Amino acid sequence: MTVTCGCDEQRRVTVSRRKLLAAGAAGAFAGLVGSQLDTQLAFAADPSYSGDVLVLLSLRGGFDGLSAVVPAGDPGYYAARPTIGVPKSQLIGGGTFFGLHPALAPLLPYWTSGKLAAVQAVGQPAPNRSHFSAMEELERAAPGTSVRTGWLNRMLGSLKSADPFGAVAMGTARPARVLDGPAPHLGFTSINGLALSGDDAAKPLSATMAALYRGAPARLAHTAQQLTGALDRAKALRAAGYTPANGASYPATDLGAALRDVARLIKTDARLMTATVDSGDWDMHENLGPAEPGRRMHDQLARLAAAIAAFATDLGPDGLRRVTLITISEFGRRVAQNGSGGLDHGYGNMMFVLGGGVRGGKVYGAWPGLGAGQLRDGDLAVTTDYRAVIGEILRARCRVGDLSSVFPGVTASSLGLVAAR
Repeated sequence: MTVTCGCDEQRRVTVSRRKLLAAGAAGAFAGLVGSQLDTQLAFAADPSYSGDVLVLLSLRGGFDGLSAVVPAGDPGYYAARPTIGVPKSQLIGGGTFFGLHPALAPLLPYWTSGKLAAVQAVGQPAPNRSHFSAMEELERAAPGTSVRTGWLNRMLGSLKSADPFGAVAMGTARPARVLDGPAPHLGFTSINGLALSGDDAAKPLSATMAALYRGAPARLAHTAQQLTGALDRAKALRAAGYTPANGASYPATDLGAALRDVARLIKTDARLMTATVDSGDWDMHENLGPAEPGRRMHDQLARLAAAIAAFATDLGPDGLRRVTLITISEFGRRVAQNGSGGLDHGYGNMMFVLGGGVRGGKVYGAWPGLGAGQLRDGDLAVTTDYRAVIGEILRARCRVGDLSSVFPGVTASSLGLVAAR
């Protein structure tokens, strides 16, 4: 999924990654289209897993949580944003201090029914306003240690995941850093795109590969078996087709298509444990605009809400009962608008949490305030480590017993955000 950000740093990073991927593609399995399989080491399978499917939605570019969940009761908000602040009269959600941006209306039913919550003033342990390094640290999630794997991969290891379909990065041919590590996982642009080029009845390349690796050293043979097994399962999913349930209508966006495929896997493949999806274009240094259609933040939030609402509708109450979706971003934005009617890179941020086990309809977290003496170098201060929030979810909903194996040195929050399974 393409990530579009406005600053020079992000453009340089994108170009560098493309060159790196192009250079490395020649060493991958020849003919593999739209997918990457990382199977450095297999863990013993745990068929007894009964935790939630954790869906990680990364809002790339630096999401402005103060535009989405507005602290209208804090006078510092409107003082800092005279032309881009969301008027109190347009807020939805019924709160006395916080209100939701009107573009999030598709999610309002989940908010009022208690399936959607927000956590304000969350972030990384220390400010980092560089897209590249902040994303690296966000997904490694182990500052001050020598740990180099992604935290989702460590979660998979703690749950003894052995199935490549147990973890997917949807909408990308290369899994995000959050999945880097030994536990097997898949990255693919779409279910229908997961295939070997030319693998059909006339040229059964998948079967040929299986035959070639028969009798190979165990590690090579195991990798080939996982690859061909994943391709066979994808082929079966394509043949079965898919129609969203409950009248769900996904928007014609990359995010809509990715969440549609995640819902498809959740409902048709019981072995899925986690999925990651990216949503870009949140780096709004200019022309963020007030809360009205046609303005940049309004329309981007509307697309986000439409995709998430379709996903929840498609799953239905029964499906949502075993799913938790969370949003994260590498950093928040400055409290005060800049001279271009936008917001520069900041610190404290906001997370959405959606799921059947969520105690929703409210905003969690200790609010630090937006007064001059309450800010962190002009930014919203962080009062809750994002890892502690996720840690609470991992313990209560995903059956992770040893949180230190996922987030070294972190204690789960006690917000009461979710009910235990």
